[in-house]
Amino acid sequence: MSAYYNEHDPFAAAWLRELITDGLIADGEVDERDIQTLDPRDLRGFTQCHFFAGIGGWSHALRLAGWPDDRPVWTGSCPCQPFSPAGSQKGGGDHRHLWPYWERLIRECRPATVFGEQVTSAVAHGWLDAVFDALEALGYRCGAVCLPAASVGAPHRRQRLWFVGDTDDAGSQGRERHQLPERPDQLSPWAADSLEWLLCRDGKFRPTQPGLFPLAHGVSNRVGILRGAGNAIVPQVAAAFIDAYLGVTTCDGH
Repeated sequence: MSAYYNEHDPFAAAWLRELITDGLIADGEVDERDIQTLDPRDLRGFTQCHFFAGIGGWSHALRLAGWPDDRPVWTGSCPCQPFSPAGSQKGGGDHRHLWPYWERLIRECRPATVFGEQVTSAVAHGWLDAVFDALEALGYRCGAVCLPAASVGAPHRRQRLWFVGDTDDAGSQGRERHQLPERPDQLSPWAADSLEWLLCRDGKFRPTQPGLFPLAHGVSNRVGILRGAGNAIVPQVAAAFIDAYLGVTTCDGH
């Protein structure tokens, strides 16, 4: 059985296929259809399902945390534009509010474990309450925490809300917890001398991954790289959250 990646953006979808080919994320299939059109039957036979998959950050994070590719799990990072301060903040009234469509698939397929991520400002819009109400009504036990990218040594804040829903009544099933490095700099791939600093329109300089500048139309793949990087999760933060989940399920047997 393989992984399923749902990503509507063609740039990110193409990137996903390259990462799968290179073995950098779990082997699987990329589906570019809008999540609103998916039928639960489309997901039969897949061990892992990654929705709003971006450039495969969740699959990479699972591997970092020691989660095997053949262990079932669903992940998703619903679009943040309806809740982000950088957007219109229309909340549930925004056509990009896609949690109800993901919730429908969860309700029909009942995956054992669901991981997700969202901007922290969504909490004020009642987004997390709606997610937990829906999951708990289906029998999931839920937990959430806000963590920034800086918590794993990244050179930027990128504060995000991370949540999990779990129905694994058998607990850890004898699985051993994977031990992440204790020091952030052992986990972090970032170093000050490996960054480029980009002057933004607000007059502030921000650190970027080398190779993203200049971001200009007509330069091969630059726009696609920017879009993918801007929408991606920080896998090292997700891995720390997954590791915490594994620690709890291993210790208490739930």
